[in-house]
Amino acid sequence: MALEIAEITTILKEHHLLKQIVNNVKGDHQKITGVTYDSRRADTNDLFFCKGNFKPAYLEYAQTQGATVYIAEQQYDSVAKMCGIIVSDVSKAMALISAAYYDYPQNELFIIAFTGTKGKTTSAYYAHNILKETTGDKTALFSTIDRIVGPKPEQQFKSDLTTPESLNLFHDMREAVDSGMHTLVMEVSSQAYLRNRVYGLHYDVGVFLNISPDHIGRNEHPNFANYLHCKLQLLVNSDICVINAETDHLEEIYQAARATTDPEKIYLYKQAGNETQVEVPVDFTFHNDRDDLQVNEIEVSSHTEKANALQINGRYMLSMPGSYNQSNATAALITVGVAGVTYKEAHNLLSKVKVPGRMESIQSQKHGVIYVDYAHNYASMNALLSFLRSQYPKGRMIVVVGSPGDKGISRRKGFGKALTSYADVAILTADDPGFENPADIITEIDSYIDHQKVHVEKIVDRYDAIKRAITISQPEDVVILAAKGEDPYQKVKGVDTPWPTDSVVAKKVLKGLA
Repeated sequence: MALEIAEITTILKEHHLLKQIVNNVKGDHQKITGVTYDSRRADTNDLFFCKGNFKPAYLEYAQTQGATVYIAEQQYDSVAKMCGIIVSDVSKAMALISAAYYDYPQNELFIIAFTGTKGKTTSAYYAHNILKETTGDKTALFSTIDRIVGPKPEQQFKSDLTTPESLNLFHDMREAVDSGMHTLVMEVSSQAYLRNRVYGLHYDVGVFLNISPDHIGRNEHPNFANYLHCKLQLLVNSDICVINAETDHLEEIYQAARATTDPEKIYLYKQAGNETQVEVPVDFTFHNDRDDLQVNEIEVSSHTEKANALQINGRYMLSMPGSYNQSNATAALITVGVAGVTYKEAHNLLSKVKVPGRMESIQSQKHGVIYVDYAHNYASMNALLSFLRSQYPKGRMIVVVGSPGDKGISRRKGFGKALTSYADVAILTADDPGFENPADIITEIDSYIDHQKVHVEKIVDRYDAIKRAITISQPEDVVILAAKGEDPYQKVKGVDTPWPTDSVVAKKVLKGLA
């Protein structure tokens, strides 16, 4: 793969990003044969992107490694022998040039994209598992938990971001295509639009699950309006839109979809009997026949001609309990229906789907049942605790939770609110503290908890916190280890510190208590 300077500048001009070219002594036909934003990976004839927490020393090192061209928002005289392409926005430029360098792999994939404050990962797993079976294992997955770019074991690995940096995104798409994949299911975070990781990317199907305040604060969205705006970009850039008609801000969301999409290609769904904020034509409803820890069953019904055409009406058994998972499953079923999968092919597949770190249960005889779940904001935590309270009305609910540093500041108040509503015991601990003091984060969460309703303990060390929760639990109690799921790291002062995962720690603690 290679690109000439002329091709690069043409693309940038088309998007009004190019400001000037400096030191272009080799001319417009000079070729770059690699792209990178990590100077440690720079190589001969590479193009280097000066983005993020950039320092001029990184560019200078990239030059010593053989990089010959850079793209930046300013000229750097310390690398006078490198051709510099100066742009108004380097993150947008990186997305466009990365797509071109990898020869636009998105054009060879049928892409289904999910966004929402909660439910992205579960919905993506539902859709991916159905399509994996019905396409003969030719469906890739880019999720918060896993990245699957091919059928080989080495092509399945843990994700570092919900939506990767644009250069990595298009690299992985190219690998997926070259490995025989023709369909991609992916999560798209609001940060992906805020940071221009998916700038210029178009989707065949875009799904809007829900929205509630999250990711607002320093280093993230400045306010809710910006958060919603970024979420809406997924619908604006999709050929077909699927929208949860029960979401907040439905009017704005629906109108954003209609701005660029024919109404005949917009599908709305909701739970039967529930009201919507505005009058909209609902295409699908799902009916909750039974929802407990043993059986989660829904019946999906179509109500419009375009919905009937998808042929997904029928009864489905789900593998994971919780009414919120029924909504996620319905969204996934509509997307696979658009992709050509009918009820006959899909009806027995949802019962087999397991999502790592989502409603994962660990049974014990003396210490009740332990649940590991990724619930990491108010909406997901409230839904989780509400459901488990309905299933275990007699025992105590003991919750272990922390909140990340440097981001998601609004979650701290949300956790306090959810804990006050449902928890009997809250053990506050560390969870990706970043550059903040975890004790300060714990104190902030604690300030939002009503101590008349909840007994609170503060244990910074997460292992010790989990051990304390399990140790004090009785056979009828429920212990919830929240917010980290299957995350194998603790992010501490810029370092991904290995963490054995909450479920591994819980099992180890139980073994020691046996």
